[in-house]
Parts: sequence; structure tokens; C-alpha cells
Amino acid sequence: MVNETDAVRRAAALRHAFAFDPRHGYDLPALRAVGAPAAPDGFDAFWRARHAAARAVEAAPVVGPRERRAAGFDVHPVRYTSVGGRRIGGWLTLPSDGRVTRGCVAAHGYGGLAAPEPALPPPGAATIWPCLRGLGTRSRFPDVPEAPDAHVLHGIEGRETYVHGACAADVWCAASALLALFPAAAGRLDFVGVSFGGGIGALALPWDERFHGAALTVPSFGNHPLRLTLPCTGSGEAVRARYARDPAVAGVLRYFDAAVAASRIAVPVLVAAALFDPAVPPPGQFAVHNALGGPAELFVLTAGHFDYPALDAETAALRAARLRFLGGGDARPQPATGRRA
Repeated sequence: MVNETDAVRRAAALRHAFAFDPRHGYDLPALRAVGAPAAPDGFDAFWRARHAAARAVEAAPVVGPRERRAAGFDVHPVRYTSVGGRRIGGWLTLPSDGRVTRGCVAAHGYGGLAAPEPALPPPGAATIWPCLRGLGTRSRFPDVPEAPDAHVLHGIEGRETYVHGACAADVWCAASALLALFPAAAGRLDFVGVSFGGGIGALALPWDERFHGAALTVPSFGNHPLRLTLPCTGSGEAVRARYARDPAVAGVLRYFDAAVAASRIAVPVLVAAALFDPAVPPPGQFAVHNALGGPAELFVLTAGHFDYPALDAETAALRAARLRFLGGGDARPQPATGRRA
């Protein structure tokens, strides 16, 4: 594992041209002390109702012919139904040897997803890679903006309409689709998410008992009251600008706080949080880890959303840590068949 002392040293030495400090004045002890805000009234009931509605959806997954083979996995297109009748597109990766021993749902960052990354999930996993609604190349809708700065504001006027709630439902319905195709994967179902996907995963995980563990990398949406005070280059800056014009959105954001949700997560979670990040302020990332309600592990990264000399080495070390953390599982192998288009 990467030595935290080395990560601290590297982060302090990074040079940049941003008009703000991507560390926001926090050293590692201060980051470890960032907590979650208080939950708003009805937080749990709100999310349980959304989860129940998503679980009632017939996902009806359809898998297309193999597109290619990469890193020991076969890559197929997949589509399934989520809340509101939306057909969500993405990919399904299956072990090329045909032996599925577990399942995984993988969620992308706010840049969308152009192709799956087979090195991300554990070996043996049938992994579904949804393009969450409005994003990526396979879940575009004319009424949902694709640009991150617009997507992050879509429906923000109310907690029932905010797009992040529907994106969490896309994760739940992705799990339903995967388990409909590979029932044996229910023996060990994990979640992996990066940035936007990490934050959405934190919102989705507490309410769905089907997940056994998770790995969240530089997760977004942690501690919104604090995030609203921190400049950044990511979607959070669009939210800050909207809040400056309409402070009432802060009340809606309270229901979509990844740190508050993390305090309700009971399964083991590995969080990779960065000391320096211009796009997702580090205090919000650490808030997600610090609030976790179940077994937790922290992997300290030098930086997120930023290139630096040790990036490849840290990425490799994080992959090894993620595989170790999510390793195991007693799911029985199942032939990689599933429904095809």
C-alpha cells in the first residue's frame, strides 16, 4: 500500500495554476476529522421509499452479442429498465472462461463512461456498467442534460425531482438486472464507483441489502454544507453558483449528502480519498469515509482529478488494495450465459 507519509509529501509539493488551493488548507489530521452534517427530517424514510419503488421495477435486461474481449473479460452491450420506464444502457463484462463466481455494479465519474474498465472489479465477477441516466454514450435522453454542470442541477428544485435520486435508482435497478441474468451472483455482490459514481454509490448502498461490500474512489457529494463553501473545478462549482442565486437548494441537497448516507452503510467499504483535488474537494471525500457506519478502510491518494508523477504507481497500489478488500466470497460458479438480444 502507498505510504501515507509519502502521499502527504507529494501532495504538498504539487504545483498548480488554480485560483484556489485544491487542498483547501486541510492537512491529513484535519481531513480525518471532517464529519457528516446532521440528517434532515425524514432522510431514511425518503430513501427507503425510493428504494422500494426501484425494487418494484421489472429490470428486463437484454444483453447483446459480444463486442470484444479485453483483459480476460468478454464485453457485451446491455440495456435494462429503471424507474420512470427509462431504458438504461451500458455494458456487461463476463469472465472469458465462462465462470461467474460473483457480481459487481460499477458506476462512472461525471465525465460519463465510454467503455468499461475490466481491471476495476474483482476477478470472476459478472459486472454491469450502467451509463447512469443522461450520461455516457448509452443513456442519453433529450430531457436530461449531459454536461456535468447542467446534469448536477437537473431537478434540484425538489428532493423528488433531483436527478441524483434517479441515478441511485439506476444503480439499484442495475443490480436487479445483473441478478436476473446471474442469480448465483447474489452470493457476493459488490459495488465500485469513482467520483460521481462513488457519491451516488454512497447514497444507494445503505438501503439495498443485496450488496456485500464496496470500494469508493474520490467520492463526491460528501458534506454538502461544507462543499458549498469550497471552490472547485467540478460540478460542485455549478451547485455553488446555483446556491448563491437560490439558497433554498441547500435544503434539497441535505437529502443527497453522501456523508450522511455513509453513516447508514453497514457493509465493509474501502474509500480512496485524495489530499489534493481540484474537482472534488478533499474534505468532502474524507467526510464520506469518516462517517461510514460499518467496517471501513481508508486509502490515501496524493491527488484526484490531477496528473502527477506517482499516479501510475498509486493507481496500481489502489487496485491491489481494492482486490484484497473485495476478495473472497463463496458464490458458486455459474456458466456465463444470460439472456442475449
